[in-house]
Amino acid sequence: MEDSTGSNPQSLGFTEKLKSWLSWSWTYVCFIWFGMVLIMIYVLWSPLKLQETLTSASVFLNTLTPKFYVALTGTSSLISGLILIFEWWYFRKYGTSFIEQVSVSHLRPLLGGVESSPTTGLFSSVNGEADPRPSVSECKVWRNPLNLFRGAEYNRYTWVTGKEPLTYYDMNLSAQDHQTFFTGDTQQLRPEDAVMQKAWRERNPQARIRAAYQAIEINHECAAAYVLLAEEEATTITEAERLFKKALTIAGKDINLLVYIKRRLAMCARKLGRIKEAVKMMRDLMKEFPLLGMLNIHENLLEALLELQAYADVQAVLAKYDGTIKPDKRCLNSLCMAFIALPHMFPSLSADISLPKSATICYTSALLKARAVSDKFSPEAASRRGLSTAEMNAVEAIHRAVEFNPHVPKYLLEMKSLILPPEHILKRGDSEAVAYAFFHLQHWKRAEGALNLLHCTWEGTFRIIPYPLEKGHLFYPYPGCTETADRELLPSFHEVSVYPKKELPFFILFTAGLCSFTAMLAMLTHQFPELMGVFAKAFFSTLFAPLGFFADKMESFMPSSFWHQLTQI
Repeated sequence: MEDSTGSNPQSLGFTEKLKSWLSWSWTYVCFIWFGMVLIMIYVLWSPLKLQETLTSASVFLNTLTPKFYVALTGTSSLISGLILIFEWWYFRKYGTSFIEQVSVSHLRPLLGGVESSPTTGLFSSVNGEADPRPSVSECKVWRNPLNLFRGAEYNRYTWVTGKEPLTYYDMNLSAQDHQTFFTGDTQQLRPEDAVMQKAWRERNPQARIRAAYQAIEINHECAAAYVLLAEEEATTITEAERLFKKALTIAGKDINLLVYIKRRLAMCARKLGRIKEAVKMMRDLMKEFPLLGMLNIHENLLEALLELQAYADVQAVLAKYDGTIKPDKRCLNSLCMAFIALPHMFPSLSADISLPKSATICYTSALLKARAVSDKFSPEAASRRGLSTAEMNAVEAIHRAVEFNPHVPKYLLEMKSLILPPEHILKRGDSEAVAYAFFHLQHWKRAEGALNLLHCTWEGTFRIIPYPLEKGHLFYPYPGCTETADRELLPSFHEVSVYPKKELPFFILFTAGLCSFTAMLAMLTHQFPELMGVFAKAFFSTLFAPLGFFADKMESFMPSSFWHQLTQI
């Protein structure tokens, strides 16, 4: 046993060396093959009568009419154009080149290449070797705290436009949330709870509603069933509020149900114009359940307070939920351990690491500071006299907000059309930008000059962010997975905002150049056939001149008897 175990490392080492040698050899195989082809052509030049073949081929090509060359170049242009169109469509849909993806995924492993891991070298063990650690997802999807009602709002949009505002992925996440939130202990399910658990999983809205009525028939005090009917069957906010109040009276001591129902009742009051009542309900809910900060009820409160223009109260809420951590050298290592998947987020020991909860926090803070100076702000005057302290604070707040979520300004400035927000959002993504702008655009418009200040300053953020973007500035580097997640959350008819903008892949540029070049050749050949014929002959003569020069040098260098013996072999 000892001998066998002792020989295993040697055999493994030999195997690894063999693999590395094969991978290394692939680099030079193409050059060796090309050289052998040249030698074989030269050796077999006389036996195979290649000279006569080339002569007959040249005679054949000379007999071809210009129409043939026009058809040849035109066909090449058409094929490269079709490839270009497909590559462009694939890039817009999936954010990558199809040819590049196939090359990396299928051809590179065959050639012995190994894909480099983006996390290689980020962690090192004591011995200096790479320390593999589980990757932590950078793109966690959150429940939208201000999500609309399906029956009273989303469905009405579908009836009017014929478009589905919610994706299946988004609705499936909501179904999982409801199952987890309302069913509780699955080992002690009551009959009506089992029906409701199945109801949340139904894809068809009518099937969900029928299952809710079935649960009510089993138990008239099934609060979860009334919640489903309020969310999906009620066609008005007033009707939804009535069903939520019915559910609240029979919810009992189920904390999950109580929190959900009270929050939705507060949102109903906000939508029906009873804003002070909604603010009171939200404050009471936050006091009654202070440990449920993960539900982000404060974002509902911020929006309602902005509608009341109670800016002092808004500032008080921001002071509680907008925190900034300034680590020193001693705590930096512990912070890196807390975010083990992203150690490159700490560009320097002296950098401030700001940790806002969401775009709502960042942009509301920017709105308050912009509101204090925006009514008298003038770009011309500011360029002459410089920015005051208050204006500088407002501009810094805008830069901070834009760096956190760069998609929001285009919606606030109405440079991009809004859609209904999804039920789930991705922090720092386009889905969060849509959700924020949908509810807060009116508050920015109400503050005189705030949008003008935003318009003048928001693009300056991108000059502050260092390049490459992995370094970040005020926040952690912008995650690279937001585009994929946003495409799953947002409907297909919406053009997803992408940051940072991806450069066009090489193969799109290559096929575009090839298509343009061949189309130009086809047009020139059709218009000037004789001139293009002379040009083609001169081009190919120049192209094959080095090969003839190489053949002459080989003949002068090697004795004639040697080549005669090779041909005899």
